[in-house]
Amino acid sequence: MGEAHMLRAVRPLLAFPATAMARALRVAASLSFIQFTSHSYSLLNPPVVHFVESPLKRSSLLGRGTECLWSGGDARAFARVSASQRGYRKVRRQQLRKTKEKELELSVSICIEDELPDDPEILNITELLRLDVPMAMKLSFDGLKDSNYKTRDTAIEDVGGYQSVELSVLLCNDEFIRKLNKEWRDEDHATDVLSMSQHVPDLKLPILMLGDIVISVETAARQAEERGHTLLDEIRILLVHGLLHLLGFDHELSEEAEVEMEKEEELLLKSLGWKGKGLIQSAYDSQSDVIPYKDNQNDRKKEGSLRFYKPKFNYIFCDMDGTLLNSKSQISSTTAKALKEALSRGVKVVIATGKTRPAVINIMKAVDLAGNDGVISDSSPGVFVQGLLVYGRQGREIFRRNLDQSVCREALLYSEENKIPLIAFCEDRCLTLFEHPLVDSLHTIYSEPKAEIMPSIEHLLAAADIQKMIFLDSAEGVATNLRPYWSEATANRANVIQAVPDMLEIVPPGTSKGSGVKMLLDHLGASAEEVIAIGDGENDVEMLELASLGIALSNGSEKAKAVANVIGGSNDEDGAADAIYRYAF
Repeated sequence: MGEAHMLRAVRPLLAFPATAMARALRVAASLSFIQFTSHSYSLLNPPVVHFVESPLKRSSLLGRGTECLWSGGDARAFARVSASQRGYRKVRRQQLRKTKEKELELSVSICIEDELPDDPEILNITELLRLDVPMAMKLSFDGLKDSNYKTRDTAIEDVGGYQSVELSVLLCNDEFIRKLNKEWRDEDHATDVLSMSQHVPDLKLPILMLGDIVISVETAARQAEERGHTLLDEIRILLVHGLLHLLGFDHELSEEAEVEMEKEEELLLKSLGWKGKGLIQSAYDSQSDVIPYKDNQNDRKKEGSLRFYKPKFNYIFCDMDGTLLNSKSQISSTTAKALKEALSRGVKVVIATGKTRPAVINIMKAVDLAGNDGVISDSSPGVFVQGLLVYGRQGREIFRRNLDQSVCREALLYSEENKIPLIAFCEDRCLTLFEHPLVDSLHTIYSEPKAEIMPSIEHLLAAADIQKMIFLDSAEGVATNLRPYWSEATANRANVIQAVPDMLEIVPPGTSKGSGVKMLLDHLGASAEEVIAIGDGENDVEMLELASLGIALSNGSEKAKAVANVIGGSNDEDGAADAIYRYAF
């Protein structure tokens, strides 16, 4: 069993006090009672249901909640999850009516960490755990008094000697459990489950503070898919493993201890009627007994849903103008959230755009997506300036293509004579010959570097290598004058393309976003089969054709839509976000 899939019990009795755990978990109470008679336990099931609102102050672990006196029918029928303002969504407290016989009170708290999405599957599993956890505790307590163990720590011996037992179970994400793992075990990685005992044998208390079990739903979802069973099955397996650790079993002590705990896991899971033979053995029932999840390809994968955890693609190559950006040249909060969701699921988002890298960084900063943990930074890969600048690992330049200087000179002369603004793109700089409102708009609206006014054509040509040039005019002026003229004038020396209607771009022949994406994938050791591409313009055609799945937005050019596998919503309808949720996961 790989290290990432192993549980190591955490039982620093004084290093993890109840007050610290209260801050970490802020758990609520969900109470059940089991009857204690002649060293045996049985669940009570009286016929009447009562709901009583009351403050719960049972220990430093517990906050305020809703007390529920219940028992008619199935406990699942009365499961309720309510929102809390104290850090976690808390499950309502349940309590069986006491009988005249001696009872061992089980105080079981089931919580969902706030950063987990409101996924219906997670909420359903939480409700099932309300009954599952007390059942698992009951059977595990039975095992302690009926068996002899050679390796188990017997700090917890006679459970019947206590008036009550308290246990909390928290479902969280990888980031939360990683931080706990780092703080309490000095291991900086996510794991599947952590057990944290709060039992201090020397303190003669009527309450057994059994401890806390923290389970990462994200890791559990991955393991469930790898092992061919449901997420509920995996969480139950992790619950049993964590519970046995709290009761003194530790498979890391020795080979004999591992065999003993493995046998106990299998026995407890079998007694509960749950699938699987234990986390240690990692051997499960045949596929004929598994009920797999159904993945309807036509259904959009809901935002935040962990049901569809494993992404279908490793890379999303995205255009900027007209795709990630709306008609106001902004990234909407919905699109930004979709990009963050993709990153959180391990999908690499790579920008492929006609823009410069500084422009993309400036735009992404506004939605907290710039930097090493975001979509773009100076050290991330990307395809810029229509594929004329390609950056690979650590953001290092792996390709550059410059425009023929004779074409640059002719274009600058045309701009000067006709007073049509022209911008020369020179890596991270923009150069031009004269001031113009359209030149300013390239900076203020499109976030490109502010254009530097050069005193002459010769000065501009000598200042830097030019990768591409853009004429700025009205959409009509581009369509009726600029495009026909320069399509003929450039001949085989350059190509003309359009990303937006009011700009005409002159670029070197034989280069495109598609060729830049192909070059970057080769550099990264990835294949086009791993790529979903989203774009809208003529300059996205080759990229959409190259990708395993090419998606053109409905606001896009007819050429882009003609080659796309799918036509999505428009950029003003968060079409890119919809495409990510619908197809990438």
